Amino acid sequence: MVEPLDHEAPLQVTHAAGASGTTKLTDLAIAKVAAGAARDIPGVHALGLGTSRALGAIRGAVGSTYEPAHGVSVEVGTTQVAIDIVLTASFGVPLHELASKVRDAVFAAVQELTGLQVIEVNIEIGDVHIPVPDERTAKQTEPRRGEAE
Repeated sequence: MVEPLDHEAPLQVTHAAGASGTTKLTDLAIAKVAAGAARDIPGVHALGLGTSRALGAIRGAVGSTYEPAHGVSVEVGTTQVAIDIVLTASFGVPLHELASKVRDAVFAAVQELTGLQVIEVNIEIGDVHIPVPDERTAKQTEPRRGEAE
């Protein structure tokens, strides 16, 4: 279980040579690190589900900004983080292997870039993207009139 983040108590980091100060990592910053690592894995078509991506596109059309951490949620404690990722896989990619690769990449990136201990990365593959053949390709594969099928 992750201890709840006390937003009033910043992360304390001790540096050599008398340098002092505080560093605060927001949930959004950590989620973006995780999202970036997940998107870099071949076979990840998108983060989030198709329906929520469609709503995001509508928001984008009316002037809202793109959210790069879409599909990622984090639970941050004082020194630990748990991450949940919902993704859409590309068709033809072995799903368990994809989840394992995403999990490994997110663990490594978040621990390296934030200094927090990642206690778990939960992957939900909520959709599989199947490309729609374009009309030209579909017409080329259809038999012509009078040809044997």
